[in-house]
Amino acid sequence: MTPILSLEFLLLAALWGASFLFTRLGAAEFGALPTAGMRVTLAALFMLPLFLVKGVWADFRDNAKAILFMGLFNSGLPFALYAFAVMHITTGLSSILNATVPLSGALVAWLWLKDRPGGSRMLGLAVGFAGVTLLVMGKSGFSATGLATEGTNGITLLAMGACLLATVSYGVAASFTKKYLKGLHPLATATGSQIGASLGLAIPTIWLWPTQPTSLTAWGALAAVALLCTSIAYVLFFHIIEKAGPSRALAVTFLVPVFALFYGATLLGESITPWMIGCGVVIVCGTALSTGLLKLRWLEAR
Repeated sequence: MTPILSLEFLLLAALWGASFLFTRLGAAEFGALPTAGMRVTLAALFMLPLFLVKGVWADFRDNAKAILFMGLFNSGLPFALYAFAVMHITTGLSSILNATVPLSGALVAWLWLKDRPGGSRMLGLAVGFAGVTLLVMGKSGFSATGLATEGTNGITLLAMGACLLATVSYGVAASFTKKYLKGLHPLATATGSQIGASLGLAIPTIWLWPTQPTSLTAWGALAAVALLCTSIAYVLFFHIIEKAGPSRALAVTFLVPVFALFYGATLLGESITPWMIGCGVVIVCGTALSTGLLKLRWLEAR
């Protein structure tokens, strides 16, 4: 990567890492669904000028129904699930679980598109999900025997499950895009997906809108997560894909938890445990293998 592209890569990781912080600040006052709804609605408004880019509007217009539907799985559902999760578990833990997105994507592609992974990728799936299992057991209060220990919290399990379900939703969106939206301008799917998510979350956002006054901090958090962590981040992501390729762009997944853990520890006073770090390393190694960024030749030869 060139120095400028490397800086863009770091900026993208920093922005996506901050999304957990801003979502937490917004959801604390607005609630999970209104936070997700406002995030995609504001992001859609910010991204509307992208339709002026050559080819973007035409691709969206010709594939509007599929793009809008994909937006429910690419933004609407996962954003709502993460907004719920960060209300009950730390932003750092949520970001580590979010790092399994490529794992879930590979699994969904295998089951749906019959895109069977090779030896290294299969090992990566096993390693990654082993890391997730250890992380969930360690944070939920369940021992390796499956027996609950002191401090077991059902809402913690539910929140971690929401994070993992969100990664599956991203995986479904990726496979849907590959099957039905291949070859379209990426900004058409990015912008259209926010519009689709906005439409899907409109009724629950209005229905669950808080009755009590909300602070400027919460509104600022919503504006930040929509403009910085969604609109600008999407443009950066697709620019990196164009210049460096999808494999290198996907590697940003590894850095996002680093920034999220830093923000959570310094700004929210969240604790970072050795268990979280260790399981995070296992998950990242599994992700690197499952995406093909890291290959074991002796496995590929079989």
